[in-house]
Amino acid sequence: MSLDLTKVAGQVEGMVTRLKASGEERQQRLERALDVLHNSSANLESLRHKIASSKPTWLVADLVDGLEQHYQAPTLPAEFTVIATDGSHIDVDRHRSARCYLLNIGRVVLHYGAQPEASLDSLPHLYAENEELVVKSGENGREQPVEGTLLGIKRSVEECKRLAELATEQGAGSPTLAILDGTLILWGLEAYPEFVSRTLLEEGFLVYLEQMRKMSQARRLALASYISLPRSADVANTLRVALCPQQIVDSDRYCPECKTRDCDAVAGVQDREIFWNLLEPGERSALFITQSSVVEKHYGEHRVYFFYLRVDDEIARVELPQWVAKDDHLLGLAHTLILDQCRRGQGYPVALAEAHEQAVVREADRQNFWQLVETSLLGEHLPSPVSHKSFSKKTRWV
Repeated sequence: MSLDLTKVAGQVEGMVTRLKASGEERQQRLERALDVLHNSSANLESLRHKIASSKPTWLVADLVDGLEQHYQAPTLPAEFTVIATDGSHIDVDRHRSARCYLLNIGRVVLHYGAQPEASLDSLPHLYAENEELVVKSGENGREQPVEGTLLGIKRSVEECKRLAELATEQGAGSPTLAILDGTLILWGLEAYPEFVSRTLLEEGFLVYLEQMRKMSQARRLALASYISLPRSADVANTLRVALCPQQIVDSDRYCPECKTRDCDAVAGVQDREIFWNLLEPGERSALFITQSSVVEKHYGEHRVYFFYLRVDDEIARVELPQWVAKDDHLLGLAHTLILDQCRRGQGYPVALAEAHEQAVVREADRQNFWQLVETSLLGEHLPSPVSHKSFSKKTRWV
């Protein structure tokens, strides 16, 4: 039986009513956040010191060049190239006849200028060998199956690998933007043993970032990732630190006994709401540095910086490795080329949109893939067991 929307309609109406009622309070918190941001900008060194010495349980952005600074995009180069990758996957299914997974990475190269050119393709790869289905620890023989969340992380690593390959193939004639969809921070690794982080991050993702860093020394290559409609609150949390009456913010030590809860005045405010009120279309914000524990522990000179960019009616978050953020030319290149890509792509980078189209695996593709696997097994007279649960889902009983 399909979803009975008539039974959900009343719950949806209740949700909308609650959201409408909370709108005025949310606006008050946003106005308070903007006031704190303006006031804190007058004494940045004091706020920097407070951030450095504090131990909040929420993620706080570190400051680079201020809070309310905003910058227009540099002039667009006459000739430039944009390369992008995006991925999709078919996960391991224990109810199916074979233990395997598939990654499909879309690749796009767009050259703009006197002789425009485009190259679009995808690279599907099946992983079915025993050593491909797990991440192994070389010390004690422990294994972590590559499936679910970890497969999503593996896909991010593969996207970065393919992007580095594309960067290697480009000539040094024109400036190049290499762009990924989503974050540069492999957040999910926090939930896994250290040997998983070592394999996928230190021996994988960061290796490919380093390859691109070395390329950037010989030619203008900027690397960035793009997050549409971000839900992050790193900068808003910085304002919570500014509001706290304690000289050192220690959430575990002071918050349980705090009666005033001054920081709650801006709680729930998202960064994109703040910068919607600060930026004009096409402008970027000041630079900030993430204090993610994954980045602090592993990333080194690829430490992740970010800024917010206003693209027409949306605020996007753009993340950069340190070596791009600290180079004014590469930083400006990332700003202007991402903005140009968004304007060409109706608000979203056209290279990423095309990479997604190359990579996407639809439900019909998944069914055809598993049918191919099972047919191939039967053709070789190999066992093709399917669980009763899987069989039941395919069968109509009434």
